[in-house]
This record gives sequence, C-alpha cells and structure tokens, in this order.
Amino acid sequence: MVLRHFRKDESLDRLAELVNVAQFVSYTPGSIPRQAYSRVRGFRPNHTFSNLAAAIEALMEQSPEGTLNVRSFKPDDPRSHEFLYGLARSADVDAAVRRIASSGLNVIVNETVDVKDGGVSGVVQGGVMEFAPDDTPRCVEKPGTASLPESVGRKLLATVYGIPLDLPNREEQRLEFTVHPKPRGWKRTHILGWELEDTPGVHLNASYIWPNHFSRLLGDKAFGLLVGWSIGLPVPRTTVLARRVAPFSFGEGTGSAEVWIRTCPFEQVPGKFTTNHGWLDPFLLLSREDPGGTRIASVLAQAAVRARYSGALIVQASGTPLVEGTPGEGEGLMKGRVEPSGLPSAVVADVLGLYENARKELGAVRFEWAHDGNRGWLLQLHKGATTTQGNVLVPGTAQAWRKFDLSKGLESLRTFVSELGEGDGLILIGRVGVTSHVADVVRKVGRPARLSPQ
Repeated sequence: MVLRHFRKDESLDRLAELVNVAQFVSYTPGSIPRQAYSRVRGFRPNHTFSNLAAAIEALMEQSPEGTLNVRSFKPDDPRSHEFLYGLARSADVDAAVRRIASSGLNVIVNETVDVKDGGVSGVVQGGVMEFAPDDTPRCVEKPGTASLPESVGRKLLATVYGIPLDLPNREEQRLEFTVHPKPRGWKRTHILGWELEDTPGVHLNASYIWPNHFSRLLGDKAFGLLVGWSIGLPVPRTTVLARRVAPFSFGEGTGSAEVWIRTCPFEQVPGKFTTNHGWLDPFLLLSREDPGGTRIASVLAQAAVRARYSGALIVQASGTPLVEGTPGEGEGLMKGRVEPSGLPSAVVADVLGLYENARKELGAVRFEWAHDGNRGWLLQLHKGATTTQGNVLVPGTAQAWRKFDLSKGLESLRTFVSELGEGDGLILIGRVGVTSHVADVVRKVGRPARLSPQ
C-alpha cells in the first residue's frame, strides 16, 4: 500500500485500518465545507454527520481534553498552513473551518492530544525506533531523542507503559506514532498512528545514546537498567516509582526477599544520592533529598543481591575492560572508602562475560555489578569508554597541579574540583579504585587528573 501520494485525510483514513488514530472529521474546500472522512468514537468509520455543527459536537464530546484542533492543507503543497490548537468553544471551531475552507484549503478537525502527558512521540523506520516525551513525532529531527533497535524499543516502551506496543510491523515503511498513559483516539487505545509512508531500501542503525530526553523522564539508572534488561542482561527485579509515569517493574528475582532503595537522578551524579540496603519511605526520601523536584526523577525499589563480591567495570583508554571489586557489598569501594581487592578468577570471568554481552549490542560500556557466588548481576549501566589508563584518570598537562587528600571524602572532593582554576590539574593522594565514584567525579570535570598512592 502506497500512502505518500494520498491526501492527508485520505492517508489517515487508510492508516486507521492498521492502527488507532486520533478522532477527526475532514472537509474539502468551498464556501460550504463538504465532509470527506471521519473517525469518531461511537460512530461507524466515515460516518457522515448531518452538518458541520453535529460533527464538531460529536468530536468535542469524545475528546478527553475537551478541545479540538483545526489543521489545513493543500494536497499538492507540502508547506505548512494554518493550524489552530486547543479550541474549547464549538462556535470557534465552526467559524475556523468555514473560513479556512472558503480560502481554498482542505481542513481536518481532530481531538487535541496532549503530548506532555508523560507519554512519548516517535518514529519507526528501517528497524529503528526513535522517540521522546513532551514533543510531537518531529522530535526525531532534534537532538536528545532516544534511538533503539525496534525490538528493544518495543519491549522497553511496553514495559514502562504496561501495554503491548501494537504498532503495525511493516517493512520498508515509516510510521509516526505516539504513546499515551490515557486511552485516546477513535479506538480508545494507548497508541496513535499519525502518518505512514513507503521508504523502500532504508535500513538504519540505532545510536543507543543516553542521557536523552526519555532517560531524564525515568531517571538515568532506571533507563540504563531497562536497556540492559531489554537486551537480555541479568537485572534484579526493580520497581520504578517515577514522578511523571505510573509505577512499573522489570527484571528478575534474585532469591532474596530484601529490598534496596535507590534514588535515581535525572542524569548520573556519582555517589551523591542515597542508596539504602533495606527499605526506606521513598516519599520521605524524595522530600528530604529533592524537595523541589529538580534533581531526582524516580526512586527504585530493587530486589537485593546476596553479594559475595561487588564492584564496577570500565573500559580504559586502551580499549581494554578493567574489573575492580571487593568482598561483600560495594558501597565502600564505590565511595572511595575501601580499596579494590583481589577477586576470584571465576567472578572476574563472569563480569567480563556481562561486559561482552553488553558490548555486542551497545559498544563500550561501564557498569556496577554484584555477584552472588553463582552469577553476576547488573546494578548500573552507562554507555561509553573512559579516558583512564592506569593511575592517569584524565590525561593532559596542567599549568598548576593541585593536591587533594582522598581521606577527606567524596563530598569534599566535589567541592574541591568545583573550585579548580582554569589551567589547574588534580593529583589525588591515596588509594582508590579507578572504577569508583571518586574517579567518576574527576572524569566528569575533565581536568587532567592522576592518582598518587602517597
């Protein structure tokens, strides 16, 4: 089926045979608008209303927002024409349709769809799914859009919104879609299709880049773990209590009834916010650590791992992965209070196996892990290699080298690096893991930095 040559309203009519669409009634140009197509809840496809006022009344009654949009177009002209958004009075819609149709333009009246309702808008094409919240499907033309293989994107969005992503799976076509927490459209489902066109011979590659707008909606840890789980990595059972989407869960049981609480900032802030091995009131935690709602996107309630060993993995500047760890739980190691220790070769092999499985799909990654004696578990996942090689955390020369005693702690380090002058480099005095939050904080600053044991 070729849709690109059809009129916009005719394309919607054909698309409605494949997927849910926003409710609409369309009109051809003329001093007296003549109805062409319609999809309105409670009426048969292309029901002909007795007059324009009756069509507007039916649309207004069935619109969840109680408002309508008026769009105009010329079939042979791709340029944008007048678009009126969120009209709340039927008389205003009626007048707009008559005025625009009299000027020689086709008109579509459709229900207003709020794109800032916590859902996403996006495009499926060439084996790739791209999407973002708080925008229209044209978000794919802007930076910050999530980009995933279609199968991964379908699984991820179905998990977050608790619905099957029943988009038409048609090869060599481009589909614009939106996903909504509330049912929408003439079929009252959570997914709407907006445009479908043939794109023969197009095959695309996903970029797997985050932070992005959708990862910020959920929180950085939540998104990274979702990606890991969606590509088949072992992630402890996790429930996400987010500010802007309903709670959802993913992952698998660890064999422990204990629950960990983990704060999840919009973007990674190494070692800054609370992780508690045991239950805490998540609402009290949010009110205490982020009363303004500007730093933490969600709280994770996660099945505990009975950790015999814990640690982290980074990819060094040479391209080789480096595993560090310690017996038991890894919070002390990550915050720089505990030095890395020797790990059993079987544990290292399991962690490298996790890395290799992630690398095949994502490229270079860094992550936190825990090992229960039988298998390794993914606790955090981030994209990209580091600039670190050996004791050189960030390569480069400096006009002046400033020393920091790591015994002063992670929070003092944050303050110290924020006050570095232009041209300053950093020498960290003490023993700490290069995979730790201490090293992450320094790498984020990007100034030349190295470790010195004494």
